[in-house]
Amino acid sequence: MRLVSVLSHHRILGSAAILGITQLGASIAGLLRDRLLAQTFPDLAVVDAYIAAFRPSDLIFQVLVMSAIGMILVPLLAREEHRRGREGVANLLGASMGLGCLIFGLVALLLTLVLPMLVPWLVNFQGEQLAWYINFARIVLISNLLMVIGNTIGQELIHIERYWVYGLTPIVYSLGTIGGTLFLTPVIGPYGPIAGTVAGSLIYALWRLLAVRWAGIPLRVRLWHPAIADMGWMAIPRMIALGTLHIRLLVLDTLASSLPTGAITINAYARNVQSVIVGAIGIALAQAIFSPMCRAAAEGNERKFQNFIRRGSFFMLLLTIPSALILFLIPDLVAWIVNLQHKAPLFSVVLMLYAFSIPIESLSYLFIRAFFALHNTRLPAIAHSANAIVAIALSWSLLGVYGLPAIPIGFIAGHVVQLVILWWNVPRRIS
Repeated sequence: MRLVSVLSHHRILGSAAILGITQLGASIAGLLRDRLLAQTFPDLAVVDAYIAAFRPSDLIFQVLVMSAIGMILVPLLAREEHRRGREGVANLLGASMGLGCLIFGLVALLLTLVLPMLVPWLVNFQGEQLAWYINFARIVLISNLLMVIGNTIGQELIHIERYWVYGLTPIVYSLGTIGGTLFLTPVIGPYGPIAGTVAGSLIYALWRLLAVRWAGIPLRVRLWHPAIADMGWMAIPRMIALGTLHIRLLVLDTLASSLPTGAITINAYARNVQSVIVGAIGIALAQAIFSPMCRAAAEGNERKFQNFIRRGSFFMLLLTIPSALILFLIPDLVAWIVNLQHKAPLFSVVLMLYAFSIPIESLSYLFIRAFFALHNTRLPAIAHSANAIVAIALSWSLLGVYGLPAIPIGFIAGHVVQLVILWWNVPRRIS
């Protein structure tokens, strides 16, 4: 069959299966983590603070680091390998890692100092919950510094198609939080989960470093490489896109923190469950297609490039639509799985709304990678920004009427706008 032959020739189905399995494993580990957190802290005040504490650090991590390496570094590594071999790859990888750690570390230090002054604009917590939030947010900066290393190295794992290590390390990361909740909470109280998160980040980074070294790539730290300039120009639109998306998360958490205790947790847990399907199908398939799509773009093979988009879209819709329908039908079971039975009525509504967005969000991941394979970061930035603006505006305007369900309604609308922009402008030709 022609379809199978095209996909199997590029090992896409096998790669997608590996990424899908490991992404599913990471999602299951994440659900176990969520259930354990809700079980350990049933009033959800600690869990609300824990979840919200990631937003400031994630914002600077995504804007300053992932904007430059996520989906941008892989094509540049492929180019560097073609020109200069493994030495060139090692130099670019080391420069990306070293410069990323330096920039993130300096900004993280500044954020640690000014965080108490920013808190009134970030959350509506009070008293002990506010103290937890500030301390958690500072500790998360340490975790994300380790993630700078792990995620930079992860781009090389994608480049050399070491998908097992790439996919298993997020599971270890979640297991760190689980271990901290189980074994450290009796000793250090609410700080147990966040301490476990840091431990998981350390193992995540070390395992990826060792995997790349074992693949024969020398490990070194640099602060500059000529390709960094290319990354910088390509990253500017990406910085805008990721910045707006993570500002969206900050704003939505601010809105949710004004609702009764537990609103942040309910919204985050429903989104996490939805992301199980998006990750196991949408992200996995898009990630598996990305590397061969980059090669097709580099070769100027328009027919092959368009085949990846068409067949990838077909498989995503074939798998995500039934999965979304199943999730829509079992919200009460999911509430039990994540230990939110006492919040089941509200959780079910939020989850069912998020289920509608699964096919839409999944397709967006594929189309975004199509643009990045052609080194086009401007259009995805516009789409991301439109997504964030629509989501924030609609959620804010509907919050007083619908309460927490306003947030997933805004989420759906934002992703619809994003997908329309991407689909309408998807590359028809390779220039």
